[in-house]
Amino acid sequence: MADGVTTFSGNRGLAIEEPLIFEMNAPGRVAIDLPEPGPVDADRLAGLRRATPIGLPDLSEPQVVRHYTRLSQKNYGIDTGFYPLGSCTMKHNPRLSEKMARLTGLADLHPFQPQATVQGALEVIDQLAWWLKQLTGMPAVAMSPAAGAHGEWCGLMAIRAYHEDHGEGHRRRVLVPESAHGTNPASAAMCGFTVDPVPADDQGRVDVAALKAKLGPDVACIMVTNPNTCGLFERDIIDIAAATHAAGAFFYCDGANFNAIVGRVKIADLGIDTMHINLHKTFSTPHGGGGPGAGPTVLSEKLAPYAPLPFVVHGAGGLHLVEHAAEVPESKPFGRVKGYHGQFGVFVRALAYIQSMGADGLRQASTDAVLNANYLLAELKDVLSPSFDGPCMHECLFDDRFLKDTGVTTLDFAKMLIDEGFHPMTMYFPLVVHGALLMEPTETESKETLDGFIAVIRALADKAKAGAAEEFKAAPRLTPRRRLDETLAARTPVLRWKPGANS
Repeated sequence: MADGVTTFSGNRGLAIEEPLIFEMNAPGRVAIDLPEPGPVDADRLAGLRRATPIGLPDLSEPQVVRHYTRLSQKNYGIDTGFYPLGSCTMKHNPRLSEKMARLTGLADLHPFQPQATVQGALEVIDQLAWWLKQLTGMPAVAMSPAAGAHGEWCGLMAIRAYHEDHGEGHRRRVLVPESAHGTNPASAAMCGFTVDPVPADDQGRVDVAALKAKLGPDVACIMVTNPNTCGLFERDIIDIAAATHAAGAFFYCDGANFNAIVGRVKIADLGIDTMHINLHKTFSTPHGGGGPGAGPTVLSEKLAPYAPLPFVVHGAGGLHLVEHAAEVPESKPFGRVKGYHGQFGVFVRALAYIQSMGADGLRQASTDAVLNANYLLAELKDVLSPSFDGPCMHECLFDDRFLKDTGVTTLDFAKMLIDEGFHPMTMYFPLVVHGALLMEPTETESKETLDGFIAVIRALADKAKAGAAEEFKAAPRLTPRRRLDETLAARTPVLRWKPGANS
C-alpha cells in the first residue's frame, strides 16, 4: 500500500476490496426462488436450445446487494463532493424535482394511452415549452430531442428543410468555430453538410473577420457556442448574426452553456435563429453517466413551420398532441426525431425546478454561477496560468504554462487532485489552448467549498513548482486502483471476463 499499511484481506477499514461479480460465482446459488417451468416442446426453439450455461454468476441476494452497494461507494458523484468539471454543469439536483418525476400519475403513464387520459402530462409539456419560449424570447420550440447533440441535429435539419423549401438546397456549408463543442461539426456532418472551421482570435473568441470572409451563397448556417467553451461571452455576437443573415444563412447557437445567461438575456435579441437547451444542465436533471438528457430546440419565426413532430396544440377539447403533418396544414415538419413524445421524466424535473425557482430565482442562479467562476479565477490566477485576460462567465479556463519545467503534466496534476478528495476539472479541453484545465463551480457550491478547493489547488501548484514531479506521477495512490494506461484502455478495452483471467 502507498502508506505502508497492508492487510491480509486487501481491505482498508471500510474500503472493501471488491472482486468482479463473476469471480463471486457459486454454482447453484440463487437470490430468488422461481417455480419450475412446465413441460416445453423440445422443438419450440427450432434447434436453438442453449447447450452451455448462459455465463451469468449464481449469487445470493445479500451478495448482490453488497456488491453493488460497495461499487457505488467507490464512485465519485455530485452527492459526495465538489465536481468542478468544466462544460458539464455538475450541480446539485433538488430532491423535489426527483419526487415530482416519481409521482404515480406521471411516472406510470404509457405513451399509447388515449390523449384524453393524459391531459396532465400534455400540460407539463405545454407549460415547459411556454417557459422555454419566455426565457429565450423565441416563438417556437421542438420538445422531442433527447439530448444536446440531438437538439443540434434538430435545429440543423430545420435549417436544411427551410433552404430546400426555398430553392436553396445548394447551401451545404456550415461554419463552425474551432472552440465549438465537438458535437457541433459531428451534427452538421450527420445532416449532410460540409464543415468549415473558423479560427479563434487571441482573446479566445470567434475571429469575426475570418468568419465574415468565409460567408457565401453556399453557407447554410453558422454554429456558435455562447458563452463559448473557453468560458467567454462572444461580445460580437450581434455583428456576427447581422453578417450571417445578410449572407442568407441562419445562426445556430449551441445552448449547452445557457445556464450562464438564463434570465439575463433573451437569445432572440442576439439574432439567433435556433438553439438547443440542455435541460439536464440548466434545469435540474442529474447529468452524466449517459443520461437521461433532453435537448428541446427553440426556433425562430422562419424556422418554426419546420419543427419536427410531435407537438402539443390547444383545441376545443383540451390539449392535443399533433402526430401527423396533415393535422396542421400550415406546418411543414421535417419529420420525427424520436419515438414517442420526448424525455418526459426530464420534462417533469425541469418544470418542477423552473416553477420552484421562478424567473427571479433562475436569474439569480445564472448570476451565482458566473460569480463563483470568477471567484475561482481571481483566487487562482496568481498560481495557475489563465488562458485569457479579463473576467469569465460560468467557467474559468487555465492552461499548463504554470507547470513549465516542473516535469508535471496536466494529467499528473489532475490525478494528484483525486488523492485530495476532489474530482478533477476537465482536462485538455477546449483544444484551442495547450494543456487546458477548465473549471465550472456552478451556482450550487458554497464559498466554503470553493475555498477548500482553492486551498488544495494552490498547495498542489506550489508542490509541483517545488520539484515533486515523481510524487505527482505516482498519483493517485489512495484510490481502489492506481493510474491506468488510459490510451490503451480506450483503444483495446477488455470487455469480456474469462475464468482465470484476473488481470
